[in-house]
Amino acid sequence: MSNAKSLEQLEQKQDFIRRHIGPSPAQVSDMLSALGVSSVEELIGQTVPASIRLEQGLSIGESRTEVETLSYLKSVASKNKVFKSYIGQGYHPTHVPHVILRNVLENPGWYTAYTPYQPEIAQGRLESLLNFQTMTLDLTGLDLASASLLDESTAAAEAMGLAKRVAKSKSNTFFIAEDVHTQTIDVVATRAEQFGFDVIVGKAAEALDHDIFGALFQYPSTTGEITDVTDLIAGVQSKKAIACVAADIMSLLLLKAPGKLGADVVLGSAQRFGVPMGYGGPHAAFFATRDKYKRSLPGRIIGVSKDRLGNDALRMAMQTREQHIRREKANSNICTAQVLLANMAAFYAVYHGPQGLKTIAERIHRFADILAAGLKAKGVNLKHDTWFDTLTVVADNKDEIVARAVAHGVNFASNRAGEYSISVSETTTRADVAELFDIILGEDHGLSVDALANEIEVNGSNSIPASLVRDDEILTHPNFNSYHSETEMLRYIKRLENKDLALNHSMISLGSCTMKLNATAEMIPITWPEFANLHPFCPLDQAAGYQIMMTELHDWLVNITGYDAVSLQPNSGAQGEYAGLIAIRKYHESRGEGHRNVCLIPSSAHGTNPASAQMASMKIVVVDCDKNGNVDMADLKAKAEEVSENLSCIMITYPSTHGVYEETIREICDIVHQHGGQVYMDGANMNAQVGVTSPGSIGSDVSHLNLHKTFCIPHGGGGPGVGPIGVKSHLAPFMPNHSVINVAGTNIGNGAVSAAPYGSAAILPISWAYIAMMGSEGLKQATEMAIVNANYLSEKLSEHYPILYRGRNNRVAHECIVDLRPIKEQTGVTEMDVAKRLQDYGFHSPTMSFPVAGTLMIEPTESESKVEIDRFIEAMVSIKSEIDRIASGEWSIENNPLVFAPHTQADVLGNEWDRAYDRFYAAFPVPSVAKDKFWPTVTRIDDVYGDRNLVCSCPAVETYRD
Repeated sequence: MSNAKSLEQLEQKQDFIRRHIGPSPAQVSDMLSALGVSSVEELIGQTVPASIRLEQGLSIGESRTEVETLSYLKSVASKNKVFKSYIGQGYHPTHVPHVILRNVLENPGWYTAYTPYQPEIAQGRLESLLNFQTMTLDLTGLDLASASLLDESTAAAEAMGLAKRVAKSKSNTFFIAEDVHTQTIDVVATRAEQFGFDVIVGKAAEALDHDIFGALFQYPSTTGEITDVTDLIAGVQSKKAIACVAADIMSLLLLKAPGKLGADVVLGSAQRFGVPMGYGGPHAAFFATRDKYKRSLPGRIIGVSKDRLGNDALRMAMQTREQHIRREKANSNICTAQVLLANMAAFYAVYHGPQGLKTIAERIHRFADILAAGLKAKGVNLKHDTWFDTLTVVADNKDEIVARAVAHGVNFASNRAGEYSISVSETTTRADVAELFDIILGEDHGLSVDALANEIEVNGSNSIPASLVRDDEILTHPNFNSYHSETEMLRYIKRLENKDLALNHSMISLGSCTMKLNATAEMIPITWPEFANLHPFCPLDQAAGYQIMMTELHDWLVNITGYDAVSLQPNSGAQGEYAGLIAIRKYHESRGEGHRNVCLIPSSAHGTNPASAQMASMKIVVVDCDKNGNVDMADLKAKAEEVSENLSCIMITYPSTHGVYEETIREICDIVHQHGGQVYMDGANMNAQVGVTSPGSIGSDVSHLNLHKTFCIPHGGGGPGVGPIGVKSHLAPFMPNHSVINVAGTNIGNGAVSAAPYGSAAILPISWAYIAMMGSEGLKQATEMAIVNANYLSEKLSEHYPILYRGRNNRVAHECIVDLRPIKEQTGVTEMDVAKRLQDYGFHSPTMSFPVAGTLMIEPTESESKVEIDRFIEAMVSIKSEIDRIASGEWSIENNPLVFAPHTQADVLGNEWDRAYDRFYAAFPVPSVAKDKFWPTVTRIDDVYGDRNLVCSCPAVETYRD
């Protein structure tokens, strides 16, 4: 008999599964033995209720190799037609500096990091985000900026929310100028409807004719006009209302800052600062306001504080605004950042510097002037006399011109009757302008780009009003004036990267955040020009490849979730929750039950849920949990009965955020349905469902899916993310649509929740590739191994720490909660001390004090090997031995390695050392740490100091010197 392997074995079709799932078969066997079970199936049987197990497997197909997957996806991408885009309207072609493309966007040291909740090991990206905030402040002329929002349109919606909170006006009406980008009007109107605000859209000057609490203007307008809005802003403010301006970031290099014109809020997209259009995203929005409104500023703010040794150190300021603390009192949903893209935009500004940026802006404007001069010379009717980069042509033969442009592989903005717009960009060349003349005028026009350029150079330009020409210094900080050679830029990026702990160093065991492998093969397609360089409003026939890829992803997600339809538009998990709640609300309204506005939320639900329900203007009723962490069924029945007539929905996380599969989940769904409500199942913990159970089969009506958790889109240091919603058929008509590009399958007139029709489409290939390469079998294995790893870790830690909640047969789901409250009561050591000490061991802390204060919630994911999990267990056990030495009195609570953690090199090597433990132990508490030491760059940061002395722009450069 031959022992030769079969051809199927040699083809290694399932090789990706082996590489994605961390534990080897031998390691799995060892973990199962430690758990006292003989097989994975036996453990799953003990853990997942039989009543919700899928009877049939997934229908995704067999797993594919990386080569097969990328080859097929390349053929799909080739069906996209990458035309030259002059559409504008908030999206522009740009050049991504290669040093940033390779060393940031394509670098796992940047894209696999987590939100900087542990700032001592996140000083690199915090500095870059501080650069982003400083850049925003300089360009907008305001006092305080956030560290990014999702996109320009949702930022405008946040501005409306801020205006309502802080305006002295008692009005319920928000005004939007009609020359604001169409998609922004759409998103703001949708948000206003949910808040119960009235919206008026009209000519900008008409804002003063109404009693309003705020107004939004575009600068320059969507058709390109530059208007001095100083008097309009003053008029709005005279009504005790808030004046908001949506601005083009590149134009602000040449135009007077809106803050200098009096604006209260300035917002926009940073996309054209070196971030590809990507068929709509992801892109970082910027947002700035006045200092007096700092408590109402949406999103995250990076601030300067001090560490224990008195050194300047960076952190997220005012963290008590986070949604998991404020819950239903949140101003907005905090999961709204685009950190990776904000960092790209910040590095773009650092690399080019103020003079380089101004040169780019001047070149763009010069080409617009040349184009305008030539067109006017030939009698073409321009709508405006002022512009930065966009010309709008009023033409009877619009359709003919637009068709001629398409024939040349060129797209104009053509969504307004009787006119078309042309927006030039950083990528525009002399040859492009000549081609534009050919398209519009015919090839015998006789114009010379060089001659027109010379004429403008001699005579100057008045297309920017003299009163609106920027005349102040910007970006004067050394960070924007020091790294203009590639050598210096490369080293600056690397210097910051070295300060950050990411998945390329060690596991990040954050409960509920699912920090799993983001495989390189999944990431490669996002930088392909066929995906990266499409405008989101290009004709659908030019995006055929995207449509194929998104349709396949849609169908796979339908199969995985057990729902009937999926919307890919929401561009974060929080946006998905919001979109799902809107669908529920519209469904009730369609049945004449618009009064249903009560949302039941168990205390074990994911932290974003109450904030999202608040954004949808729902009345929140909290349902208690029992001592085992399960929903208190008696309390649920009583409250559902009490609010029956007005019950809109329940928002429940499954498995619960307590880390257990609740046995009563079907009954919970039945109770809510009996009282006329809908079941919203939070998809945060979908990594414990795929292939084993599904929200649709359990009985829920709608879920969002965190593609940046279960489906492998990287966290990027706090964004990007995608949060599509899956729905049952009766909710499908109420999913988001879009005013520029109609989204098939939803009602015409449904509002948008994101600026682009398909949200952050550019990163959908990541999830597509993950699902394709895992196949039905691999996806199920991933869920099973997440459960194996979590139970093994829980079992090992339970010998040293109490595990707060367990489900059936004493098992946990995909995560577990370590209860540190008894330790704190006995010794004074807090969960914060343990979190900071873990940094000395080279680990990021698990989720701290959520969902229960005084605990750590740990999720290892399926991607971590037993070796890495054992290293983490070793660290936790070692820390417990340190706590025991405090408990015994060997170390005092004031002098021990936990309260002084983390330890930096400067701390350990300092001249003075009066600690009860030696220096070597401080840095190398176990031998494995010495093999690959990760050094925090600052000691423990003083949060209170940072909030009392709020500084949110770059301090003097000396503070950065090591």
